[in-house]
Amino acid sequence: MREPEFSARGVGINRWLRSLTRAGEVRIEDGRLALLTSYGSEIDSAPVTAVRAGRPWFAGPDEAVATVNGTRYRLTLHRKDRDGGPADSGEDGDPGGTEEAGRFLAALRRAAGGH
Repeated sequence: MREPEFSARGVGINRWLRSLTRAGEVRIEDGRLALLTSYGSEIDSAPVTAVRAGRPWFAGPDEAVATVNGTRYRLTLHRKDRDGGPADSGEDGDPGGTEEAGRFLAALRRAAGGH
């Protein structure tokens, strides 16, 4: 079994103002993006080529917005330390989540065949 191209746990997943889960999982595997609850149930999924994602001006540094099957989700990705708690800011002053949201967007582009 292959490793997923991207996997993040403890992700807040919101649809508009409604919170679907505060500790979900975002997974990119075998050319598909899957949004999962903390129990592993699927919220939504689609081929990565059909997903639009980015970081709009109004999003926080640890947030990304993804449109999956016509539904817009706000994803709050927190980088975790080894103990599972939120990590401190990086030495360069980068907030902990910025790196994780950037990793998600880069992994989505790679999986879709972009650069």
